[in-house]
Amino acid sequence: MKDDKEVIILGIESSCDETAASVVKDGREVLSNIISSQIDIHTVYGGVVPEIASRLHCENINGVIKLALREAGLGFDDLDAIAVTAGPGLVGALLIGVSEAKALAYAVNKPLIAVHHIEGHVAANYISHRELEPPYVCLIVSGGHTHLCIVKDYSDYEIIGRSMDDAAGEAYDKVARAVGLGYPGGPKIDMAAKEGDPHAIAFPIGEVRDRPYDFTFSGLKSAVLNHINKARMKGEEINVPDLAASFQEAVIRQLVDRTVACAEAHGIRQVAMAGGVSANTALRAALSEACEERGMKCYYPEPIYCTDNAAMIAAAGYHQFKEGRFADLSLNASPDLKLGMRIGG
Repeated sequence: MKDDKEVIILGIESSCDETAASVVKDGREVLSNIISSQIDIHTVYGGVVPEIASRLHCENINGVIKLALREAGLGFDDLDAIAVTAGPGLVGALLIGVSEAKALAYAVNKPLIAVHHIEGHVAANYISHRELEPPYVCLIVSGGHTHLCIVKDYSDYEIIGRSMDDAAGEAYDKVARAVGLGYPGGPKIDMAAKEGDPHAIAFPIGEVRDRPYDFTFSGLKSAVLNHINKARMKGEEINVPDLAASFQEAVIRQLVDRTVACAEAHGIRQVAMAGGVSANTALRAALSEACEERGMKCYYPEPIYCTDNAAMIAAAGYHQFKEGRFADLSLNASPDLKLGMRIGG
């Protein structure tokens, strides 16, 4: 049984290809974190197949919720609320989690909280760094999003910059596919780059005219593809580690330089990262070094909380619980939900 002063939230995540459930206390202490990944299944197709993802969510969601409660040593009566990813994501996948959360909230008479998936990624930092509090600059980097924002308060985000084309993770996937490394591209590029020279190939660092905090990766991606095509036309062997390291260096320089410049310009001494690409070892090292040189503190989640997971959803849901922002049973999935937009309360 829980202390009456504690807030216990069950988080549910199903926005893409992980079916996840987690029980979190007071927004920062993880009591259980269950993730059923579909990555091995989708790898065969070179990316996530939405119909397959939705079907597997249906098969797995009840089991992961039961296991999350069992590992936490709690029952539904011990919960204060149920938080679920309402968007963005794959609409069919989102609907499985939203429908499950609504049914549970109704059945056990608990408040329902609709969480923005990206706000969940940001909140993962509160799990790994319990001392972290707003304000801070946060670089959000994933397969579908690249944003630079100021987290003014737990639910108050000001977007300072964003990608004008590909997300960083999307660029990683496309380059990995082009050189035959396969899916998922991020971890494979990161691993290959460890054996390569980041200065072997001078790939361009993208710039957006008159928008110093925005990102662009399409030109870099084109430069990499042109390099590969020219080498193949000449019958030259492609040095994959050097290409991976050089590509990654161009991505990292763009991400890190703009992030620390934003923090300096706004007088903020705390910098965080969030999203799947924040697990990248070279990016972590580069941002940490840049922050240390400027006397800033750098935060990023443990790798398990960088991938899609339900602990981050429960952590974000905690702050909405404290604000009294609840959803009703008319809640629907919102696949194109933008950061800062509110849904369901």
